[in-house]
Amino acid sequence: MHEKNRTIEIFDTTLRDGEQTPGISFTTEQKRTIARQLDALGVDIIEAGTPITSKEEKEVVQLICDEGLSAKICGLARILTQDIDACVDCGVDMIHIFVPSSEIQREHTTKMSEAKVKEQAYKMTRYVKERGFMCMFSAMDATRTRLEFLIDLYKTAEEGGADILNVPDTVGISEPFAMYELVGEIYRAVKVPISIHCHNDFGLAVANSLAAVKAGASEVQVSVNGIGERAGNADLVETVMSLNAIYGLKTNIKTERLFEMAKLIERITGIPIPVTKPVVGDNAFSHESGIHTHGVIVRTDTFEPGIMTPEMVGHRRRIVLGKHTGKHSVEKKLSEIGMSPSKEELEEILERIKELGASGKRVTDDDLFSIAEVVMGEIARHERIVVLKELSVMTGNNLIPTASLKAVVRGKECTSAQMGLGPVDAALKAIQQVIGGEIDGDIELKDFRIEAITGGSDALAEVIVGVKKGDRFVTARGVREDIVMASVEAFINAVNRLMQR
Repeated sequence: MHEKNRTIEIFDTTLRDGEQTPGISFTTEQKRTIARQLDALGVDIIEAGTPITSKEEKEVVQLICDEGLSAKICGLARILTQDIDACVDCGVDMIHIFVPSSEIQREHTTKMSEAKVKEQAYKMTRYVKERGFMCMFSAMDATRTRLEFLIDLYKTAEEGGADILNVPDTVGISEPFAMYELVGEIYRAVKVPISIHCHNDFGLAVANSLAAVKAGASEVQVSVNGIGERAGNADLVETVMSLNAIYGLKTNIKTERLFEMAKLIERITGIPIPVTKPVVGDNAFSHESGIHTHGVIVRTDTFEPGIMTPEMVGHRRRIVLGKHTGKHSVEKKLSEIGMSPSKEELEEILERIKELGASGKRVTDDDLFSIAEVVMGEIARHERIVVLKELSVMTGNNLIPTASLKAVVRGKECTSAQMGLGPVDAALKAIQQVIGGEIDGDIELKDFRIEAITGGSDALAEVIVGVKKGDRFVTARGVREDIVMASVEAFINAVNRLMQR
């Protein structure tokens, strides 16, 4: 059943199941932004929400339907006419109806017999089709449902006119071998396409989804960054790249937009992407170990999958400095700014970098360049393109944070005043504005990390930033008692190093 020429549909439930993540609640505008970005990504179906939930939910689903997106818009409904009518009122393309099918859920939630479940499933599937809509039918808690009844239920929904049958691992208790067998049984029993919806309670959501595809499923339900109930859903990025790169199957996803999609959800939800997260984490294509960095400098697929590159997903490769760093990575980074240390100088620079990394500090590019200048006696070569003269920030509970600054850029005095979401945001926007007016090409802030070095309210704040211009990327740090000043200092240090030739 694992045919190479198949195209797997991607059904995204970030706006529905993803919003059920404890502590997450999207605003109307955030939902519209996410829907537009999912559409640009190439998602086939967007589950926009459950319209019956509230007046506000119904309105936002309708707004998404009115966006004119290429993706089909789906609304979720129980097997109740009022739920289905709410989806109809929104103008969705597809109505996703569901009913609990496992014994534990029937006995303790719906109080419905197997016969009653079948009767309602058929009746409501017909109701959706008679209203002229595509119908997806889900047997909720399918992986804990008696197999004979489950297959009979799916056949009943198929007879009622269901366009696609969804198999949910509602509490995430399946494993890939069991999932393959279950979906295989259903695939052989019905003629309509099969969709899979997996939860991640044991960290197997993506693996279970892939097993279902291998058994014949032609659609996978996912969420961005795997957000959702409890431990979340199958992650969109990991699922898509596994289907594409490992299975060799097609999807309509524009994979080069995956990284920006993940970062959008990180920013809106406030849930940080772990640095070790596959594909989109900061460390996904980062290398520190000497043998690893030497390998990827010579040929990238020595210590990367090869079938997946950072360019494929809109990410970037990074050589990271630390106590495991080798001389090849140090030599490469220095050569990028025209520094060519002798063999003895390179050994000394490497030793100092290792000492800094062993002390527990994150080593930035700026640290490397400063150490190299000291060792090579080239302190004078570092021309400061940007010099901060004055900075003031106003903020408060009834004030929009505003920063005004004066800086010298390439010898020219410049001023700027900018508002932001907070004092740091306002200050960085102000410095970006003055730099942008004097330096050709956009300088982008790509990374921003902050942590307290010492304890107490007067703790030293260490800020590490990464900035990019064209294909060059540089990291730098700032350390101050004032978080705003530490942030501006780090940004200016990075810009000065970035512009160094």
